Amino acid sequence: MLQNKERQIKKFAMKVKAKSPKAKFGLPVVFVLCSLFFFAGLFTFTLLSHVSFPQFLSGPRSVSRTLQSEDGEDHGPMPQGETGDSFIQSIPFQVLSWKPRALYFPRFATAEQCESVIEMAKTKLRPSALALRKGETTESTKGTRTSSGTFISASEDETGILEIIEEKIARATMLPRTHGEAFNVLRYEIGQKYDSHYDAFNPSEYGQQKSQRFASFLLYLSDVEEGGETMFPFEVEWLTYGYEL
Repeated sequence: MLQNKERQIKKFAMKVKAKSPKAKFGLPVVFVLCSLFFFAGLFTFTLLSHVSFPQFLSGPRSVSRTLQSEDGEDHGPMPQGETGDSFIQSIPFQVLSWKPRALYFPRFATAEQCESVIEMAKTKLRPSALALRKGETTESTKGTRTSSGTFISASEDETGILEIIEEKIARATMLPRTHGEAFNVLRYEIGQKYDSHYDAFNPSEYGQQKSQRFASFLLYLSDVEEGGETMFPFEVEWLTYGYEL
């Protein structure tokens, strides 16, 4: 029975095959079809070549990268890595951690600039204030922050150093200067500290805020043999590169 069925299936397949013969075209038919395709393509190309699209050609890709000043002098594109400022050429950095996101900018300010900021703030230092959560008092938070400090805005600095630093911070963070607060210059003497805290203010704990902090830029004005570091207690270790902070 199996053999018979196999024969029947083979025969059926042969019959179906026989009923669908391949179509054959003669040479004249092929020549005519090729000619039709050729003339159709030629007509389409001619039609498109006469259509102009000025509204698309006026886009940024049609504009030359060469700049021309008012005196007619041409200026080519600036070399990669330069900004055009005489005092800011490039800002190198290292990624210390992704969570929290912490970047290190080596030699961000010169020693002379740091010393100038220290002298500027020295006579204005006062005990650092502490923002209180709901239910907290000055007495209950005593010892949380023991440093001294003062706020100085760039507009108060007659030397212009804070303006230079502020502009460089804006370039490094890609945030406009108008979004920044005044500089908070702090001094930590031996044994002084600031316990773990958030720089942002949670409205549920501190009440409604007119604005909110979303980034902090720390500029170390001096160095010591030991201590003075900033730590992140909730740092995810496996996302760091093993740098010692």
